[in-house]
Amino acid sequence: MTNANSPAPVALELVNPQGETIGQAEKLSAHTQPGTLHRAFSVFLFTPDGRMLLQRRALTKYHSAGVWSNTCCGHPYPGEDPAAAATRRTREELGLAPDGLRPAGTVVYRHPDEASGLVEHEYNHLFVGTTYRQPRPDPAEVHETAFVDAAELSALRQRAPFSAWFPTVLAAALPEIRRTAPAGGW
Repeated sequence: MTNANSPAPVALELVNPQGETIGQAEKLSAHTQPGTLHRAFSVFLFTPDGRMLLQRRALTKYHSAGVWSNTCCGHPYPGEDPAAAATRRTREELGLAPDGLRPAGTVVYRHPDEASGLVEHEYNHLFVGTTYRQPRPDPAEVHETAFVDAAELSALRQRAPFSAWFPTVLAAALPEIRRTAPAGGW
């Protein structure tokens, strides 16, 4: 696992706007202004009754510390299948394996993080799945978790900070979320 205080010197897969691999860059340099487009993934897991699992990022993270976000997000290793990376990181961060993880499209965005000065410029592969277990978060990665329905998410977004990318990935994944978790009011 990476140290939450600073990124390990991990290589990310750089891509063009069509998602084709064009090279590699060290993680921190890819996130430094103006940001370099790289491959990422975002996971949304739901309970059988349609509640979304959110995580509040660890307070010691070097980037977007202490903000709420989707179940899990991260970067595949160069050449790693994004679905395999999503499963791996969900297991590492939350201590659970997603059930029935399905692709929910891709989205490209560039979101600066004012607090850290870093930039998320990502070609993001979205995944939606189900969980039947309680998370066992790694405290170096996750400060806390919550299961919310659509109304509870709306209320939480009014009173707590969320990651800069959360609205973008949520909107892009919403069609698959609605198929997966109709009971949650999505």
